[in-house]
Amino acid sequence: MSQLVITDLHASVITDAGEREILRGVTLTLDSGRTHAIMGPNGSGKSTLAYVIAGHPKYVVTSGSITLDGADVLAMSVDERAKAGLFLAMQYPVEVPGVSVSNFLRTSVTAVQGEAPKLRTWVKDMKSAMAELQMDPAFAERSVNEGFSGGEKKRHEILQLGLLAPKFAILDETDSGLDVDALRIVSEGVNRYREATDGGVLLITHYTRILRYIHPDVVHVFVGGRIVETGGPELADVLEAEGYDRYVTASA
Repeated sequence: MSQLVITDLHASVITDAGEREILRGVTLTLDSGRTHAIMGPNGSGKSTLAYVIAGHPKYVVTSGSITLDGADVLAMSVDERAKAGLFLAMQYPVEVPGVSVSNFLRTSVTAVQGEAPKLRTWVKDMKSAMAELQMDPAFAERSVNEGFSGGEKKRHEILQLGLLAPKFAILDETDSGLDVDALRIVSEGVNRYREATDGGVLLITHYTRILRYIHPDVVHVFVGGRIVETGGPELADVLEAEGYDRYVTASA
């Protein structure tokens, strides 16, 4: 079993006006095989948490710690974090012109696993994974995310997740911009990853609609740069009915 432990994490974003604190003491433990949903209003720091875990250089950790199976994540470079078993699906995936999806994915798997997958096996595995996500095989030869719709970008993110098989998947608003069919397909891809790898999932979202497909074990309310309440799946229904106003008011 793997464990990702975040302890009293404080972090700031670097702006032209200087550093501005975003995370104000986040403490969270993720275990293999469990799904944690983080829900909160816009601007609460949810995405910042995801980027800090992944190692985005825009953010500075001022105190606290992150460990993965006892290893200091904050001492790792971005690629070392990926090799250690951390995966981030971004809310707004970037385009990489001139690099095909097939080459990008095989290079990524090679970097994480330490050796290139055998070509015949690789092509079979990639095509199978694409078929499960209802992706046209022609996408394999297109440049990464270039000209992709929002739903196609998110499917590509989950395609990466399935092929890389990390210890922990951090999904930053994966449901953003998805129609009903794409939401179901993407969610099924996340569920397949968890079942196949016993990996842990940190799912960041505003809404409960994705939680109808990806069932969380734990729900956290994130306001003002920290977790202000934790509960079971039923907490998501309370948030859907009542919103975040009482948490925002209490935090202020």
